[in-house]
Amino acid sequence: MAIQNEESPFVLFDCWYAEAARCDGIEDHTAMTLASTDERGRPDARQVLLKGHDARGFVFYTNLTSPKAAQLRLTPYAALCFYWMPLGKQVRIRGAVEQTTDAEADAYFATRPRQSRLGAWASKQSRPLEGAMALEKRVAKYVARYLFGPVPRPEFWSGFRVLPEEIEFWLKQPYRLHDRVLYTKTGSDWMRQRLYP
Repeated sequence: MAIQNEESPFVLFDCWYAEAARCDGIEDHTAMTLASTDERGRPDARQVLLKGHDARGFVFYTNLTSPKAAQLRLTPYAALCFYWMPLGKQVRIRGAVEQTTDAEADAYFATRPRQSRLGAWASKQSRPLEGAMALEKRVAKYVARYLFGPVPRPEFWSGFRVLPEEIEFWLKQPYRLHDRVLYTKTGSDWMRQRLYP
C-alpha cells in the first residue's frame, strides 16, 4: 500500500483524518503535537486538539495568557504533528501562525459544553495553583456569576491558525521502508515529492 496520489494535501488530509475518526483504536483523532519556540529559541511541545481545518489552515484554541500563546505571538511560526499509531500514519505540518478572528472564536466557544466554557474562565492556564481547592473555588465563582444565561467567551481565550507551508504524509511500511510524501507550498500551488524513508 502506498500514499495515494493527490494534487491537494488537504484532500489527502481529509481522507486520513476521516479514517482516524472511524478507527476504534484511536482515542482522540483530533490530538496533535504543537511545537513552538520560547524567547531563547528553545523548542517547546505539547498536545492540543484540532478544532477546525480547511485550505486556510489548522485551528486550535487556548488561553491567550498561556506560554504557548506568548511563544506564538513572539515567533509566529509553528509545527504540528498527528500520529495515528493503529493506522501507521503520521502527518507533519509547518507554517506561519495567525490568531483567529473574534467571530471565529465566539462561534467555536458557543459550541463547547457549558462546564468547559466555565472552565475557560476559571483556569489561569499554566500559572502556579495556590492550593488543592483554589481551582474549585474559581469554578464556583464563575458558576455563580453565569448562573443564568449564556457564558460569554473571555477576552483572554481565542484560537490560532497554522497556515501550512509544508505538509508531509508518512505511511508505515515493512522493514522501515516507509512511504513519505512532502507537499511544499509554491505561491498558490503545491509541489509534491516523495522522500526517502
